[in-house]
Amino acid sequence: MEEQRTVAAFIDEHDLDGKPAFRILDLAAEVGEIAAEATDSTNYGTESDEINVATDEIGDALFSLLAVAHSLDIDADEALQESLEKYERRLTETGSAASGN
Repeated sequence: MEEQRTVAAFIDEHDLDGKPAFRILDLAAEVGEIAAEATDSTNYGTESDEINVATDEIGDALFSLLAVAHSLDIDADEALQESLEKYERRLTETGSAASGN
């Protein structure tokens, strides 16, 4: 995935390497920022048509997720393909993409 290579190069260029645990906590924080914007803009979900999430917040979460993959030596493209295949199987077997757990 080109985006993963871009993030890895940025991390290397700016000496931002981090341990996987740090990267995972950073990802959780970035997703939390998206949730906070969604919560605020929808009045705690009561006005769901009014949702407003800044593009850069999505970008921050994507950067963090790709940094997690990089820190764990996981190919994001392969991981995504594996996930899509899992969802396809679920849809075929149960009619739902949900895990059922």
